[in-house]
Amino acid sequence: MDDILFEKRGCVGLVTLNRTKALNALTIDMINALSNQLKHWESDDAVKAVILTSASERAFSAGADIRFVYNNRANPPYDFFRVEYLMNCAMFRYPKPYISLVDGIVMGGGVGLSFHGRYIAAGSKTLFAMPETGIGFFPDVGGAYFLPRMPRNVGLYCGMTGARLGQADCLKFGLVTHAIKLDQFASILEEISNGADPETCLAQYAGEAKGEGLEEGKLSVIENAFSGSSVSEIIANLNANPHPFAKETLDLMLSRSPMSVYVAFEQMRRGATLSFEDCMAMEYRILERILNDNDFYEGVRATIVDKDGAPKWEPASFDDVSEEKVLSYFLPLDPDRELFNGS
Repeated sequence: MDDILFEKRGCVGLVTLNRTKALNALTIDMINALSNQLKHWESDDAVKAVILTSASERAFSAGADIRFVYNNRANPPYDFFRVEYLMNCAMFRYPKPYISLVDGIVMGGGVGLSFHGRYIAAGSKTLFAMPETGIGFFPDVGGAYFLPRMPRNVGLYCGMTGARLGQADCLKFGLVTHAIKLDQFASILEEISNGADPETCLAQYAGEAKGEGLEEGKLSVIENAFSGSSVSEIIANLNANPHPFAKETLDLMLSRSPMSVYVAFEQMRRGATLSFEDCMAMEYRILERILNDNDFYEGVRATIVDKDGAPKWEPASFDDVSEEKVLSYFLPLDPDRELFNGS
């Protein structure tokens, strides 16, 4: 298939995302193909490392093909996410160096493809976000694991609000391992393909990250506000803080699906102490409930389909979110539906 390309280049298994007109939005065929190829290369002794890159300078990957999911509301494509989540687990534990060369937009499912490997080299135009609460979804593909482990509550801030980070903040807060210029990606690929040690090679090309990033005043707002023990306490903290960034952050969060924000908070609260696999199993439980609820489809309608920017969330108000409903997203599924037991 043309949307994702595979080749062996020297001792490297090279993956190139090639659905450029759709910002490399991930289709079920792309996910299945990549999952199968990674399994094949894992047992191929001639492949010493896997490198993942994009044919587009604008976007590494904007995430999953959510219009496809929206169009299949009557028969939700659970298996699309099952394969994706199991692949995320395989990437996290991949026995060979898994190297992502990332630049441009990297969001949602694109983060899941690239940020769980051993090395993540980010170009200067990298734009990271987990924007799912803005479409009535939740920060999945391992968000429960890596977001709460980011320092100073920045991950919680990103997961609940969908805020974006550039190259400097991605490096500062541990999302990527190296800041590297886009025009050096080809040299890195060539050297590692010819047998260079990936860690040594990347270190030689690594430089200072570009962009100012979150300055200390904003970081203090984030750290203090998102230390709250509940969504309502975080909202209260932001309301009480006179810094202009506090109001900006509160306005952003209140524009999101109230239910999604509450679910994201609980997801990250639990995920902070769970293994990666347990986080993914939890996310799959949430996923099945999300795809049988209202807000995801309403969010996609308002953002992608009708583009009116006026989603009708259920409930519409943060004050009306039921704790019982939030916790219901985390209940066990039938045994044959669980991520690691399902067919």
